[in-house]
Amino acid sequence: MGKRLREYTASCTKCMVPVNGTPLIDRMLDQLAEFNLSRVVIVVGYQGDKLISHVNSRPRGLSIEFVRNPVYDKTNNIYSLALAKEYLQADDTILLESDLIFESRLLHLLLSDPYPNLALVAKYESWMDGTMVRLDNDNNIVNFIPKSDFSYSERGSYYKTVNIYKFSRQFSQERYIPFLEAYTRVAGRNEYYENVLRILTLLDTRDLKALPLGSEKWYEIDDKQDLDIAEALFASEGDILRKYYGRYGGFWRFPQMLDYCYLVNPYFNESRIIDELEACFRTLVAEYPSGMKVNTLLASKCWGVSEDYIVPGNGAAELIKILMEQLPGTLGIVRPTFEEYPNRRDPASLVTFTPTNPDYRYTAADLMDYFSVHHADNLIIINPDNPSGNFIPVADVLTLAAWCRQQGIRLIIDESFVDFTDGYEHNSLLHDNILEAYPDMLVMKSISKSYGVPGLRLGILCSADTTLIALIKQQVSIWNINSFAEYFMQIFNKYEADYHRACARFIAERADFEQQLRQLPQLRVIPSQANYFLCEVQPPFTARGLVLTMLKEHNILLRDCSTKIGLNPSNQYLRIAVRNHQDNARLIQAMKTIDR
Repeated sequence: MGKRLREYTASCTKCMVPVNGTPLIDRMLDQLAEFNLSRVVIVVGYQGDKLISHVNSRPRGLSIEFVRNPVYDKTNNIYSLALAKEYLQADDTILLESDLIFESRLLHLLLSDPYPNLALVAKYESWMDGTMVRLDNDNNIVNFIPKSDFSYSERGSYYKTVNIYKFSRQFSQERYIPFLEAYTRVAGRNEYYENVLRILTLLDTRDLKALPLGSEKWYEIDDKQDLDIAEALFASEGDILRKYYGRYGGFWRFPQMLDYCYLVNPYFNESRIIDELEACFRTLVAEYPSGMKVNTLLASKCWGVSEDYIVPGNGAAELIKILMEQLPGTLGIVRPTFEEYPNRRDPASLVTFTPTNPDYRYTAADLMDYFSVHHADNLIIINPDNPSGNFIPVADVLTLAAWCRQQGIRLIIDESFVDFTDGYEHNSLLHDNILEAYPDMLVMKSISKSYGVPGLRLGILCSADTTLIALIKQQVSIWNINSFAEYFMQIFNKYEADYHRACARFIAERADFEQQLRQLPQLRVIPSQANYFLCEVQPPFTARGLVLTMLKEHNILLRDCSTKIGLNPSNQYLRIAVRNHQDNARLIQAMKTIDR
């Protein structure tokens, strides 16, 4: 009935819900038509007549028979399967649930495996729900774990059933159906057929083996979020990047995917600071966070800036929005750049400088030369810049700040990536004496990036312009920081040494990764002081082609920057994040397999 899909299943059964325009049942039957099957049996209930009519309207060369469950609303899948028991006993059988979407390769794997009784399973991941199993060293299923017995402390040993099975006729006749009938008599018809499999495994007969999947794609669709994820996983080549890029994160829901759009420190989350957050989870999730006064104090403690000079935000994004709404006049920008700032302004108010060299390098002197002729009331610099990785040394930034003060220009420096730079300990502007020397200057910092905690949503804005800082504090909501971000600030200083070690590890890894990238014929790597590289794609390769191949064949998501404003439209570009060594090695190896 698909009650959790409501608006999609009001007038049709769940398997008729389209994914990217194709109903689930149509896709599944087309996949089954690739095999030499004696027949396909479909058990129908809710909207059964409509489903039968739909299936029969399109010949596929399959012999299709239907079994009706007239009491579908009072029973569960154990009864629906029992209604088809004669078919199970007559032939070797593939058993599928109709709310699945999967690659055809799964069926090939199932049928080519010599073992007669097989369940497809996948290593447990956080997005999975439903029946879990445990395996022995020979991939025998030794136990089925119902939802009520699921233990998060043991999740590392679990596999999720994909709900695709292969049963031999002998197994159905001698094992499964007799136990199915007995279980139904005792427990009733409102149960799950997996419970019968669980009993068989408890008998220690080793009748049922598991076939663990690797990178093969599949998804079970129970609600509208499942449908949204499935549409991204199985999008057409022409639509897949829009489906992924439009999500702006949340990629942990996608099985084993490496997100190389992910611009955060890959090492600090290995610190025990995460263990302490986890240990306090129940308290933090159950309690209100503090208000602005306390969180300002904590931010001041963490980053060594006076309370009057600092405002913490729900990520830098919250503070960027408010700041851009407060600043009058025109805004000077450098393109290509992080577009969140200009996107918050009237395009007519933008004064744009674009470097003309192929590496998109620019200096403080370049900016002073340009904006002395093309005046802007405010000037935003991302340092290091995104996506170019261009970095202006701190001494030159202060020269620019002094010049801006003389010109009546308010300077905004976004140093979200500054802790990734060589000599980062000396490159930040977050010091009271610097802020006081340049009181018109504003310094923005996304804590998500350099501290590797984007899920906490934390950022800071600093300035000795106490009037503006006080105004922005008034603009944010009363509880703009959640309890987890607040507690992170409370305990961070205990783990500051871990942070410095993480930054040093990152800088070493970036150097190694750059060397590896430069050996790839597909790319010209542009030097970077950030945690990503802007790479010019070399002919005959294309940025889109590389992104699609890496996503479809290797489950790695890269960022195609070719259409980014300010980049040479005659060339094509990727932005590739720097992750940990293991992930980076996987990317390099995958790129080496692409030869055209």
